[in-house]
Amino acid sequence: MDIKGSCIVVTGAANGIGKGLAQKFAELGAAHVICADLDLDGAKGTAELIGGTALHVDVRVEDSLKALIDTVETSIAPIDLFCSNAGILTLGGLEVPNEDWQKIWDINVMSHVWAARHMVPLMLERGGGSILNTASAAGLLNQIGAAPYGVTKHAAVGFAEWLAITYGEQGIDVSVLCPQAVRSEMTRGMEDSVASLDGLLEPDYVADCCVKSIENKEFLVLPHPQVKDYMQAKTSDYDRWISGMQKLQERFRPR
Repeated sequence: MDIKGSCIVVTGAANGIGKGLAQKFAELGAAHVICADLDLDGAKGTAELIGGTALHVDVRVEDSLKALIDTVETSIAPIDLFCSNAGILTLGGLEVPNEDWQKIWDINVMSHVWAARHMVPLMLERGGGSILNTASAAGLLNQIGAAPYGVTKHAAVGFAEWLAITYGEQGIDVSVLCPQAVRSEMTRGMEDSVASLDGLLEPDYVADCCVKSIENKEFLVLPHPQVKDYMQAKTSDYDRWISGMQKLQERFRPR
């Protein structure tokens, strides 16, 4: 797709990757950039910077996502690119309460399902469209110290794969963003965490990577290129990879 002149929705646009995406799309001449977030004030801040439109959305609620899509489609313009970007990090393992598992599941997985449920039919009627889902390198590898995050990001990647397989031949281009650590509110105070071993990237660089992949119709967006090597190591010798991750876990285990 051509970013210039397009209508783009970005969820989680108040800060971090979402804000970086919104700014990049505006720089490239998008006609409409809709900055959507649970934090409406934050979304307004991003929109004011770029001349975009701020709208409230709670991605934990399907009706809220549907209302966002309906508002843009009827009041602004048909959506050319939907960036399902909102996500959260939940640390911990077996002790994480059920309600916290459900919350991260709804935000990190079901928000992508609900957005696609209401976007894909509209795009199919128009002959095509683009979807960018933000997952994580944790969805291709895993996340030490954060079972809910690793599990939900695996599911997010799996769903993006399914979308691409099912609708790619019908004009729906799907990309999935899988970075390691990116500077944002999510990573504040965690600059020395295991996810930052290969560097803490700035949101504008990640946005550049997304634009290139979207324009080239590439599925996997890897701002940290090392992740591809880690994936290949994982699939070539799973037991050795698990052993290596165990050693990494011990290195970062709280003392």
